[in-house]
Amino acid sequence: MTKKHAKHHVRIGKDPERLNRSFWDEDADDYQAEHESQLDVDTMGWGVWDLPEADLNVLGDVSELDVLEYGCGAAQWAIKLARTGARVTGLDQSRGQLRHATKKVTAAEVSVQLCCASATAVPLADASFDVVFCDHGAMSFCDPYRTVPEVARLLRPGGLFAFNLSTLLRNLCYPPTDPDAPVTRKLHGKWFGARAFDWGDGTIDYQIPHGEWIALFREHGLVVEVLLGLRAPKRASSTYGDYVDHDWARRWPAEEIWRVRKP
Repeated sequence: MTKKHAKHHVRIGKDPERLNRSFWDEDADDYQAEHESQLDVDTMGWGVWDLPEADLNVLGDVSELDVLEYGCGAAQWAIKLARTGARVTGLDQSRGQLRHATKKVTAAEVSVQLCCASATAVPLADASFDVVFCDHGAMSFCDPYRTVPEVARLLRPGGLFAFNLSTLLRNLCYPPTDPDAPVTRKLHGKWFGARAFDWGDGTIDYQIPHGEWIALFREHGLVVEVLLGLRAPKRASSTYGDYVDHDWARRWPAEEIWRVRKP
């Protein structure tokens, strides 16, 4: 969620999934240490500015539902949902992150099943979940043309797919020739054809235009219910200081939440 320095194109020969797994394995300790004050709290909040789930109502009441956190990191969301009565599975391909998740789940004394696997090839049965969701998880770091059909397979009829990720607008506002520059108010990349972004610090991120998202959902039998553009609250602070300038995020959405249903 803190990735920047966009180059807008993946270099030939890269294996994005392997590269991302390696990065998160190496960065897990530092990431958790840097952001635990924001992540390890009792309330559920979305994104960089920790916008309350109680206000956004993205997931709603998940008690007694089977829920998959799709790229769970250290399982902070999963733990909070388990406390509400959900039956939660946390999936992540990073063993480094799951090491932290195991410790946190044990300390919280809740039941959360953890699964180390790729989000593009989940080793779980069809129609296993009522809810699949992530907050800058697998949907940020995996190709949507592989994750969306996998989520459609995993969801039961009536199931909810909800995820938060960087907006394409934010991604295109990083100057590709200056890897240390913050997000600007000028477009530096092309909207059409956008898909994979090489952030230059060890990960490949993904985002596509809204029209492509809608077509992809429809292709796999999913229906869009809500698209939320997130706005930074006034005088908000965040441990993700390099994600986007607060004033920028007050003017334009740096994050967006999709809420999609399988009929």
